[in-house]
Amino acid sequence: MPRYLISFDDGAMDHIAAADLPAVGDAAHAVVRQAKAAGVWIFGGGLLRQRRAIVAADGSVTVGPEPETKAVVGGFSIVEVASREEALAWAARLAQACRCAQDVREIMFDPAS
Repeated sequence: MPRYLISFDDGAMDHIAAADLPAVGDAAHAVVRQAKAAGVWIFGGGLLRQRRAIVAADGSVTVGPEPETKAVVGGFSIVEVASREEALAWAARLAQACRCAQDVREIMFDPAS
């Protein structure tokens, strides 16, 4: 069955007042519980603001500067569902709970993973 990445950009929830964040978290956790009960939830979570670190092929690490790109993932969910339409339905639930738009992308199947 296909897996989908449902994500939102870092900063997409900045419009939400701090006092409203607990309610948003509760709503998002309710959707996660529903996805788990439906057997479609694989994994998900929010990401801290970007602190860039690049690990090169030789293992050396370079820290900073901040990424220049404007589109950086702020949170994500991975679901395993029968169709893109079903993934979009879960994304709609998450968008409503998180009060921000969600990006939906199918994950390429890799039989070795």
